[in-house]
Amino acid sequence: MLIGVPKEIKPQEFRVGLTPTGIRELRHHGHEVLVESRAGEGVGLTDEAYRNAGAEIVDTPDEIFRRAEMIVKVKEPQAVERRMLRDGQVLFTYLHLAPDPDQTRDLLASGAICIAYETVTGARGGLPLLAPMSQVAGRMSIQAGAHCLEKRQGGMGLLLGGVPGVAPAKVVIIGGGMVGQHAAVMAAGAGADVAILEKNAETMQAIDNRFGARVKTLYSSRGSIEDEVTQADLVVGAVLVPGAAAPKLITRDLVSQMKPGSVIVDVAIDQGGCAETSHPTTHADPTFEVDGVVHYCVANMPGGVARTSTFALTNATLPFVVALADKGARRAMEEDPHLRNGLNVYRGSITCQAVAEALHYDYVEPLQALAA
Repeated sequence: MLIGVPKEIKPQEFRVGLTPTGIRELRHHGHEVLVESRAGEGVGLTDEAYRNAGAEIVDTPDEIFRRAEMIVKVKEPQAVERRMLRDGQVLFTYLHLAPDPDQTRDLLASGAICIAYETVTGARGGLPLLAPMSQVAGRMSIQAGAHCLEKRQGGMGLLLGGVPGVAPAKVVIIGGGMVGQHAAVMAAGAGADVAILEKNAETMQAIDNRFGARVKTLYSSRGSIEDEVTQADLVVGAVLVPGAAAPKLITRDLVSQMKPGSVIVDVAIDQGGCAETSHPTTHADPTFEVDGVVHYCVANMPGGVARTSTFALTNATLPFVVALADKGARRAMEEDPHLRNGLNVYRGSITCQAVAEALHYDYVEPLQALAA
């Protein structure tokens, strides 16, 4: 198979879909790889390194999309990239379609086979291609939130861990999954007063076993969210419904009741955000204020630590890339139900139920679509 790796064009996105190590592995399996010139420069990977690994370096994304049978990216294709997709071409990347009707419409029109990292499942449960970026984003959320709490950034002027004689900041994390637990690692490590709101009893038990008294767990309800958010100095939105739009758990009215200078880091912004006041921002202009509350809503947070994120992501995605290349997309997904769960769009049909429900499309079961 001929695989293409374009340079990411989303603002402030420096990650890359494959590393030279991945190129070597694909070449070992008999595949050819096109890499756009300078695609890896943002993470210190030179064209020479890719060339030495066996890739063909090309100058333009047009050539990548025109020639490649499968496109491997990091972020969702931008409008100019979507126009270059063609019927039957495989696209393997993050998509986050539920809050993005324009992208969904374009992918349907392209006739491409679109597999989303974020809905591929694991044999032992979980979302293995989302997990590494959730780990990074969770840890970054506290780093970003601590920065936003500084007075110069619009915050109330709090040091996250306090100092002897001065209380630490109160950090409230909504959602106890991968993002929430990694946020808790950083917040508790900094000495903050940390609480996680979660609904799943087993998850709360696991958090308690992991952190003990350093992190409090509370059952997530409308009342507990209101109580905790209004007392918080930093709120981290870490909720996830795989493939679906994030639930709006922080209402606009609740934001108006928060402390002036408090901070919301909405990690769920890729799926639309869990605060009604959130909208996507970029690393170049990451924050805005609503009712005196600083909002940090960068939609590609792990791109801020692009080198760490690239290697963590590609370690997870490479086995799936190899399977798709070795077997072809159809056979690979027919044989692997976990990879098949990543299929969001197949030649004009929506094959992810959560996306279909969020955007009011007819849903086609993936095996049915593949058989057709």
